[in-house]
Amino acid sequence: MTFKPAKLLIALLVVAVPAFAQNVAVVNGKAIPTSRVDAVVKQVVAQGQQPDSPQLRDLIKKDLIGREVMMQEAEKQGFGKNADVKAALENARQAIMINALVGEYVKKNPVSDADIKAEYDRFVAQAGDKEYHVRHILLGTEAEANDVIAKIKGGAKFEDLAKQSKDTGSAANGGDLDWASPSSFPPVFSQAFVALQKGQVTEKPVQTPNGFHVIKVDDIRQAKLPTLEEVKPQVAEALTQKKLQAYQEELVKKAKVQ
Repeated sequence: MTFKPAKLLIALLVVAVPAFAQNVAVVNGKAIPTSRVDAVVKQVVAQGQQPDSPQLRDLIKKDLIGREVMMQEAEKQGFGKNADVKAALENARQAIMINALVGEYVKKNPVSDADIKAEYDRFVAQAGDKEYHVRHILLGTEAEANDVIAKIKGGAKFEDLAKQSKDTGSAANGGDLDWASPSSFPPVFSQAFVALQKGQVTEKPVQTPNGFHVIKVDDIRQAKLPTLEEVKPQVAEALTQKKLQAYQEELVKKAKVQ
């Protein structure tokens, strides 16, 4: 049995078209699969840059052809054997592999809503429900700080005495540290001013690694904390990073590092 010419041509087309459809182009014998175009299109659409369209696919096809031509030329000129290129390729390979590992770990170990709520509650408890408008004067010795406290008790203005503060950032502004929550300061510092009422000054100098502080509370107000829904993405991201850090540390402990 023999094919007639017309039937033979149709048969060849039936076999060839599916194979051809798998590639968008063949550059010097190297195929560029349609799946690569699909992957780029998916990424572009996901980023909201533009919708899928024949025009977009044509642009991506041309770009992939251009990249393939450049890649082949780079190989031809021996850049694949270049030490710096090899190092860069290894770094890229590691990044891709690690990103895949991290993605899979996060997928299998997601941060729960309960975890997020607990972390938010911890933050609220730590931050407190009040904010303080604080001023301070930083001195080098306890004797100097006691002298400043005595002068304030004698009627001297806190803002005037603040000019001698070693904290040059606030000295010119009367020692003003603006509004802040206690958690924004070292514990020994915040513990001293939360015990004060509006307008009061510490009876004794407060020592920190920076020196001796005389602290005044200008005002107190209710803290304006963000709601759980407002900070939920940030809290979830922070908890995810903690999980990943713990995972990495666990792997390092198990590894034989010499």
